[in-house]
Amino acid sequence: MSGTPGSFPWQRGVRAAAALTFDVDAESCALVQDPGSVERMSLMGHQSYGPRVGVPRLLNVLRRHDVRATFFVPGYTAECYPDAVRAIVDDGHEVAHHGYVHESMRGLDEGKEAEYLDRGLKALERVAGVRPTGYRAPWWEMNWHTPKLLAERGFTYDSSLLDDDVPYLMTSSGPGSTELIEIPVDWSLDDWEQFAFYPGWTGSGVIESPLKALEMWSLEATTRHAEGGCFVLTAHPFLSGRPAKANVLDRLLELLRSLDGMWVTSLAEIAAHARPVCGPARTHERLTDVPV
Repeated sequence: MSGTPGSFPWQRGVRAAAALTFDVDAESCALVQDPGSVERMSLMGHQSYGPRVGVPRLLNVLRRHDVRATFFVPGYTAECYPDAVRAIVDDGHEVAHHGYVHESMRGLDEGKEAEYLDRGLKALERVAGVRPTGYRAPWWEMNWHTPKLLAERGFTYDSSLLDDDVPYLMTSSGPGSTELIEIPVDWSLDDWEQFAFYPGWTGSGVIESPLKALEMWSLEATTRHAEGGCFVLTAHPFLSGRPAKANVLDRLLELLRSLDGMWVTSLAEIAAHARPVCGPARTHERLTDVPV
């Protein structure tokens, strides 16, 4: 079913699906790379803008369009900004898991990765009273054992891989493998690549015009709608929560809502629909014969 335009079996009256997702990283993504960043007052303020200012502005945009979104929240962010996370929940949006301090999972053994998953789960449950069903790996870096760890903890879907245009049922080779819905992402649909820059921390120094991002994302949205695909935008409140960029999301939502049969909803809703209709699971196999 996956990989063939128009082949995904959406529900009656739905041609394609779209989700706005927000990674509420705040200070965590800077601190995990360099704990010494805590001494950089301006950098910490730049990141705290997300939950303090960006999240309320984005909630207003979503409320205006009556759209339910998915917010991926590191546990540390929830502990630092409990009011922001509770506001997300109170507005009816989905809160999903995004590590504890946005740790890179790349190369971690099962024990250490499980520790980070559990710490993040406990923080979200303690602060917001939610047990997430969705997960997004920080930096979109999955390990071959990650699906098993997620399934063991009751997650029903992941949104970290970049290997399709529609949801699919996945499993991985090896003992203890369990099925999950994968809802793929795409670097071209990530605002970090367009807007993220801070001297001595991240970015090239080129900050794109929000209108360029709107043009690119609109083309992706209309093309995926035409193909019957799934449009998943990844945005960060410290970036897209700023005025002109939030205005672009407002205009993007106008477009999405105008497309006939475009279902604009949370990833949890998409995953729930996909589970019974995806067909046989796709097994991810680690390459064994690698030329060196």
